[in-house]
Amino acid sequence: MRKAPTTAEDLCIELLGRRLDQVDAEERRVLARIASGEIEDLDAQEEAALHATRGQRLADKVAAVGGSWAFIIGFGVVLVSWMLINSRILEDFGLHPFDAYPYIFLNLMLSMLAAIQAPVIMMSQNRQSQKDRIAARHDYEVNLRTQLEIIRLHRRFDRLLDRLDKPDGHS
Repeated sequence: MRKAPTTAEDLCIELLGRRLDQVDAEERRVLARIASGEIEDLDAQEEAALHATRGQRLADKVAAVGGSWAFIIGFGVVLVSWMLINSRILEDFGLHPFDAYPYIFLNLMLSMLAAIQAPVIMMSQNRQSQKDRIAARHDYEVNLRTQLEIIRLHRRFDRLLDRLDKPDGHS
């Protein structure tokens, strides 16, 4: 009876018909995992979180808050309140508005917010692209591993069937 391959090199030759140095790094990594019997690996989100810098995590949080309905509604309330406070309502109480119509100070604040928020959102989008690349690589590895395991099982069944088909029952 033929011994099952135990090294990544043996698996590569048996399953792919090539030497280990002839396959790419991802295939080598998958073959090494199969050979070692390692089953679990970090999922794409865990791997992305593991390599995230403090700035990247902050950008993700800012983008999550800035892209939410709570932020939009809250910001709308702030804008309407600003305009109401700086309208003629304050004059009815004998106060002078600190940013009267056309709300120049409000315009300056909104411009500064947009100037800061846009690059932060772009950083978060870049981070999402990195997460997507990690997820794609992870999916590729899982698919490759599954295909290699199916090939491996198929060959084991073939060897078993060959042994059963022999009249004397010996290999």
